[in-house]
Amino acid sequence: MSRKFFVGGNWKMNGDKKSLGDLIQTMNGANVDPNVEVVCGAPSIYLDFVRSKLDAKFGVAAQNCYKVPKGAFTGEISPAMIKDCGVNWVILGHSERRHVFGESDELIGQKTAHALENGLGVIACIGEKLDEREGGITEKVVFSQTKVIADNVKDWSKVVLAYEPVWAIGTGKTASPQQAQEVHEKLRAWLKTNVSEAVANSVRIIYGGSVTGATCKELASQKDVDGFLVGGASLKPEFIDIINAKA
Repeated sequence: MSRKFFVGGNWKMNGDKKSLGDLIQTMNGANVDPNVEVVCGAPSIYLDFVRSKLDAKFGVAAQNCYKVPKGAFTGEISPAMIKDCGVNWVILGHSERRHVFGESDELIGQKTAHALENGLGVIACIGEKLDEREGGITEKVVFSQTKVIADNVKDWSKVVLAYEPVWAIGTGKTASPQQAQEVHEKLRAWLKTNVSEAVANSVRIIYGGSVTGATCKELASQKDVDGFLVGGASLKPEFIDIINAKA
């Protein structure tokens, strides 16, 4: 079955109303491949602003959320609040959440379950660090991260898996198309064995890690690469080129 190409932009902690307004204007006016699902991950304080300005053909994502609907959790936001802003996606388990903010696999699993129960789509991130790749344990790491996510998913149609080798995020190093394809293929095989063949065939596995206008076309041509999660380049006009990588 054909999987709809998915391109997420993770704006991280960047932008202000002026610069994001300019970016939104560029996106709204651009010719983008209608066969691609595009979702922009905005800082939480701008979710309402971005959703109100961005063309409805583009989705919007929060970059994180908590595992309960409300309560005494200073500084957190819930899926219910995200949905109340008209936003339908959340990015969970990004390596910066894991490694800068110390989020555990278990917490990411709980967040995933709660987000899905509340009707959000989840872009669930997994990926190994440089010492783990060099130590030959890439598969062990990404499979264990995927298992905790999988244990918390009932409806896979609302999940996009983002493979982001941590050593390639923001470093300018991109996994080669072959390296990306190899891990994506192994992830699909893991899903087939541990979830189901139907899920393995239908779930989109996207690549993240220094994706640019220059690297996107060859990455997009790989059989098991179903799109991208784009960092820095998603704040620039070249994001349009990345969206159109398959065109």
